[in-house]
Formats: sequence, structure tokens, C-alpha cells
Amino acid sequence: MKEQTKTRLAALRAKMNETDSGLVVLAPGSHMDWLIGYHPHPDERPCLLLIGPQKEAFLMPALNAEGTREHTDIDFYNWSDAEGPLEALRLALAGIGTEKPGRVVIDETMRADFALLLIDNLPDDTARDFTPETLGALRMRKDRSEYELLKMNAGIADRAMQAAFSKIRPGMTEKELAAEIRAHFSSEGAAPAFWIVGAGGNGAFPHHSATERLIEEGDAVVVDIGGRKQGFPSDITRMAIVGRAPEGYGQIHTIVERAVQAALKAARPGALAKDVDDAARKVIADAGYGEYFVHRTGHGMGIDGHEPPYITATSETVLEEGMVFSIEPGIYLPGRFGIRLEDIVILREDGPEVLSSLPRDAHIVQI
Repeated sequence: MKEQTKTRLAALRAKMNETDSGLVVLAPGSHMDWLIGYHPHPDERPCLLLIGPQKEAFLMPALNAEGTREHTDIDFYNWSDAEGPLEALRLALAGIGTEKPGRVVIDETMRADFALLLIDNLPDDTARDFTPETLGALRMRKDRSEYELLKMNAGIADRAMQAAFSKIRPGMTEKELAAEIRAHFSSEGAAPAFWIVGAGGNGAFPHHSATERLIEEGDAVVVDIGGRKQGFPSDITRMAIVGRAPEGYGQIHTIVERAVQAALKAARPGALAKDVDDAARKVIADAGYGEYFVHRTGHGMGIDGHEPPYITATSETVLEEGMVFSIEPGIYLPGRFGIRLEDIVILREDGPEVLSSLPRDAHIVQI
């Protein structure tokens, strides 16, 4: 077993002990990736990683066993299509000593039919919960290797953004600019993940999809992009101005930048996630644009592009050193333009470290 897997299993079991959890059950996905560095192909065949207080085991479809064995030495309880998974699941639970776990923690991303199969084969008095207090709590704090991969991806995103800035010109479409962004990610061996390009009034839609709309002189352009390399993502939003800025743009950009700065100042170990959201939101509301800030201030990022902690107005999550999340306030004026400025940060003892090295100033396209 890999040393990293041993370390993470030990940390998970410590959390299980803290929370009186007798069993954690994971399906193929990012939780399993984090724990063992791999997950089998996810399909309709039940595949579950069962972690008990002392032992762990896989409920493993026989079709996936050979390929998965190359990645892990965890015990398998194989089942075939002819047999079905029921007996293998019962043997696996018995094999790790969790026929009566007391409290079972279920991967919240698990297929419902997998979860029902598990629940139907546990005692009726078994308490059920999801992963936030156990594995989820561990995933929120990034280690050095995770930080380095996130930092590397942030650098790729910075260069993809600069490539986009160099290509913007009046007369090209949002889709054409999006294609340039994808091409840059690919040129650095990263898989393009998303490419929001919103010119003019389209920028007032936070999750706008690039269209055939022509980019014109006087447009403010929202560029929100991300890619993925070596299992980790990037995410950054910057603004471009094509020639002259639209009326009122400078004032709004300044307000959004002040909101970013307020959120950065509020993000400290021990603060609540909602305090960071409130700091950004207060700047925008006090300037008279509260109704135009229509989303949360941020989201966590790690193996998943969106994961805890979520920086929302209601989140009671206590921020801790090592947590990674976005800070991305915005103001969206219907029919005119939108402005969003986004950076990914990792929380240090003395505050947030911004992973990007790209200034948040608007890029001016000379025409």
C-alpha cells in the first residue's frame, strides 16, 4: 500500500473514532481518488470501498478486478454478473468486522441504488450520515503535494488567460475566443474544463455559454476559464475591455476589487466561511449594488473543481490553515455588462496565499 494511502487511511480512522463512525463506504469518484489515488470505472455494477475501524475491503465487480488490482492491494470481495453483489457484500462486511457498525458514513455522490443495496444489508438501527465530518473534513485541508499541483495548474490558467487577451479583437465571436483558450490549455498538456466568455450584455449572465455573438469595440468581456492536469483543476476570472470601456465600468470594477480585498482580509484561520462572504457582500451592498451580486463569494477546490468549503452567506464552516477556495465576487448589470474577479487561495497561518500571479486589473485591448 502507498505511504500516502496509509497516512490518509490512518487520518480517516482517527476521524471515524472522533465521530463514533463504525463504517465509511465510498463509491468510485473523487473521495476514493483522494484516499487511494485511484478509482475503478464507474458504471451500474456496485463497486464499494468499505473502511472499518481496523480493516478495509472492496466490493468489486469481477469485470473490474484485474485492472483495479494494478492500483491497490486492498482485499477484494469479487462478484460476477451471474451471482450478483449481495453475498459478496455480506462477506465483505463480515470480513472487516462491520456487520453492526452503529453509524455508517456514506459517500454523498454514490448512486442511489448502491446506497440502497448497502442500507438494506445493515441492521435497522444503523445510523446513517454523509462524509462532511469525516473524509470531507480531511479533504478540505490540502497537503504539500496537493498545493503544488494546484499551484502548477494556476500557472497554466494564468498563461491561458494571457493567451486569450492576446487574441481578443473586434469582430471575433465569443466561441472563437473560447477555442483559443482551449487550444492553450491543450498546448500545456491540460484538459480544458470550462471557458466562459461573456461579451457586453452577455457578461451579466454569470454562467453564460460562449455564443456566436461578435465581440465589439466598447465591450467589457468576462473571461472565466479552467483546465485540469495531473488530476487537479484551475479556475480564474479576469476582465478585458475592447478599446474604450463602457460607461460606468471603472467605478464598478473598483467596487468588485474592493470586495475581493475585503474577503481576502476576512479569510483567516478560525473565521467562519460566512464571514468571508459577508465581507465581500457588504462592500457591494454599501455601494448600492447588492441586488446585482447574485451568487456566493466562493467555493472550495481540490480534486473537484467545486468542493467544500463553500463561501456562502449561511456556511458555518470554520476556516482552517490549508483550505483552498475561490474568492469571486461580482456585479452583473442586465443589458450592460458584468464584472467578476476570481482568484483561488490557500489559507495560511497569517491569511490567504493567492495561487495566481496575474493582476486583477482589466486588460485593455488596443484597437
